[in-house]
Amino acid sequence: MKKIVIDISRLHPLALKRGVGIYAESLVLSLQRLKDGNKYFLRQYNKTLDLKKFDLVHYPHFDPFFLTLPWLRQKPIVVTIHDLIPLIFPNNYSAGFRGKIKWQMQKFLLKKAKAIITDSKNSKKDIVNIIGFPEQKIFPIQLAFNKNFRRLTGIKQQSVMIKNKYHLPENFLMYVGDINWNKNIKGLVKAFKKLKMTDKNLKLILVGNAFTNSNLTELRELKGLIKNLDLEKDVELLGFLSNQELTVLYNLATLYIQPSFYEGFGLPVLEAMSCGCPVLSSNQASLPEVGGKAVAYFNPYRKGDLEYKIKKLILNKDGLGKLRELALKQARKFSWEKTALETKKVYEKVLS
Repeated sequence: MKKIVIDISRLHPLALKRGVGIYAESLVLSLQRLKDGNKYFLRQYNKTLDLKKFDLVHYPHFDPFFLTLPWLRQKPIVVTIHDLIPLIFPNNYSAGFRGKIKWQMQKFLLKKAKAIITDSKNSKKDIVNIIGFPEQKIFPIQLAFNKNFRRLTGIKQQSVMIKNKYHLPENFLMYVGDINWNKNIKGLVKAFKKLKMTDKNLKLILVGNAFTNSNLTELRELKGLIKNLDLEKDVELLGFLSNQELTVLYNLATLYIQPSFYEGFGLPVLEAMSCGCPVLSSNQASLPEVGGKAVAYFNPYRKGDLEYKIKKLILNKDGLGKLRELALKQARKFSWEKTALETKKVYEKVLS
């Protein structure tokens, strides 16, 4: 029997609602369900578990500009790097003097890891090229979705409640996630403005903590853009939603859009597909690994391509129906059990 701990004690509590927190909690629960004789634990913020008592420590988060790895270690460690976006686009993510020093420290600490897990083949390529970590010690393991995200039947009452609560029309576009530069939200809003010229009843729904965080410069800039484009009645900025409400929204949406310039994985794309929601995604980085042939794609660097693809899709009901069926089929390829089994193989390789 081996004792393995997934350590998120360095992660801020607010981050637990986001991708890294969801990943860590879902992974440890799925590992525990394997009932393979090993013991799996989650070391959380402000909670004490003596790392000396474990055979292996897994750090599920890596930030190049903050010290997310410990300086002293007494057990073998595995690190998950979800992406290296701040290093790929340095002009859009300023490290500052302290950040540059911490990056050198993080890189030094990372080279002592026994293995790196990452979300996609594309991210593995980035880790090899930027950090120089040995390719044979990097393991791409895809994420999965919460089973609450599913195609709903007989949701008339729920749908009426959600539509009334958020003032939703019959047709609306949807995005879920953060507001960082790589998400290309401004590009989505500009494309939506052009669509409004031909469909006045269409709405855009933006969901995520960031869209109600008034401290964010990015949000103030986005609100300024929405106001300048006269879209204040047409773009809804929603904060954090429960999985239950989010599932209903995915089921009701005409189209889910992932406009990103770059993603390490793209979990909302998978969530939308699991609900049978048609998806239009950027064709960049890891996103085609997630969507496969079940998703329509556009090039975020090609002017006018986003609005052209949206318009083409929403005018084609048969095409949207086909995407719904393909999405459900593609989503079935992903599960937390599969993620846990592949992660366990990495642990075994390290411990052997």
